[in-house]
Amino acid sequence: MTNNLNQFITDNLPIIESELYSLVEKIQAPNQLKESMLYSLKAGGKRIRPLFVVAVCHLFHNKQHEAYTVGSAVEMIHTYSLIHDDLPSMDNDDLRRGKPTNHKVYGEALATLAGDALNTLSFGVLARMDNVSAENRIELINLLSIAAGAEGMVGGQVLDIDGEKRSLNLPELEHVHINKTGAILRFSIEAGAVLSGATAKEREALVEYAHHIGLAFQIQDDILDIVGTSEELGKTAGKDVASQKSTYPALLTLEGARKKLDEHYQLALTALDSIDKDTSILKDFAQYIVHRHN
Repeated sequence: MTNNLNQFITDNLPIIESELYSLVEKIQAPNQLKESMLYSLKAGGKRIRPLFVVAVCHLFHNKQHEAYTVGSAVEMIHTYSLIHDDLPSMDNDDLRRGKPTNHKVYGEALATLAGDALNTLSFGVLARMDNVSAENRIELINLLSIAAGAEGMVGGQVLDIDGEKRSLNLPELEHVHINKTGAILRFSIEAGAVLSGATAKEREALVEYAHHIGLAFQIQDDILDIVGTSEELGKTAGKDVASQKSTYPALLTLEGARKKLDEHYQLALTALDSIDKDTSILKDFAQYIVHRHN
């Protein structure tokens, strides 16, 4: 990680987490539900998605606190998806971010409801941003509903489950992950553009960058499932291989997957070239994603 990116994360991560926890703590809800929601939110994580919202806003010199609020909303969506992914009916995992998964601590019913609550709360958080125009709030809610729902993450999860029954080719595998992993990353980056009033050309470049970063993120996940340990990853290593899941290394070999990872990394950097601003933080994020160890 570069010093520049490390400083950016050091400066912004505490604000993101303070906003995230505060938004949940102040809702009127049963204590055990809030406890379950906060358990998974506070379990750790890189906060890549909210940091991307803030990074794009900083690109346009937009220091609005709303960037942290939108980032919190997207982190709620991400966390809910992890809670549900770990359930016995899905991936049936006992470990997440180095801690017992939500349903192992609170039971399947409460874990499911905690995920549901985080999902729905995220949209309320966006709707209540009084300092953002009604037009932009509606656009953000619409973009998040697409990214998180049947046309994005949830649809990608269905395709991923379906893909466990057969071997996917490369276009099919990319289609799964453009939706399952990439859609929420794309929202995070595009949301920063919406908040900052980016031009159509700038927004198009950022969406292209997001497309390649989303695929790079998933390819590195697939590689780490093979070369990483459970201790490093904070989740069970080797599950993809054990379940004979379609992955980039399985399809392309480990070396081929690394080449594909570098290809998407280079294309992400190229996408930023048309933006006449200091994009160094976004370039540093791209480098971090392809070299991360968890």
